[in-house]
Amino acid sequence: MKCIVGLGNPGKKYEATRHNIGFEVIDELAKRNHWTVEKKKFNGLFTTEHVNGEKVLLLKPQTYMNLSGEAVRAFLDYFGLGEEDLLVVYDDLDLAPGKIRLRQKGGHGGHNGIRDIIEQLGTKDFKRLRVGIGKPKDGSVINHVLDTFSKEEKKFMEESVDRSVEACEAWISRSFDEVMNEFNK
Repeated sequence: MKCIVGLGNPGKKYEATRHNIGFEVIDELAKRNHWTVEKKKFNGLFTTEHVNGEKVLLLKPQTYMNLSGEAVRAFLDYFGLGEEDLLVVYDDLDLAPGKIRLRQKGGHGGHNGIRDIIEQLGTKDFKRLRVGIGKPKDGSVINHVLDTFSKEEKKFMEESVDRSVEACEAWISRSFDEVMNEFNK
């Protein structure tokens, strides 16, 4: 089983913001595969699908970013999944727009959603797909992550969402090491 979680904030107010890039990746992955992420449980929206005999679970926590771990913990517990089955997709200030990076494990890097997942799971050992949103020009991180992408950034972000979806699809049928080697260029 593979579980892919996209982080973001629920509600119209937050749609298309930098902080919701994880939701965008999940939505695009679902769209390309003709899936719908609309089942409600675990304080999230989810779907369960099958790809070439592999059960694939998608989750968009609806707890707001800072409490993402609550939904992830409940979801993993319900389906009997371990951290080795988990890939979390989220925004990263330290990567330029259009860049993505996959990692086997690590710290939270100041990201409150990842911080809560680490606290709820009691481990840093879960896979991540970081999607670059760039640093704020004025220094205000909160305003930056809750703002929408500029016209210039949108082109790069569409490309990074596409590459992120391709990486997620690759992980469904291949080892994470192989996927990292291909996409961390």
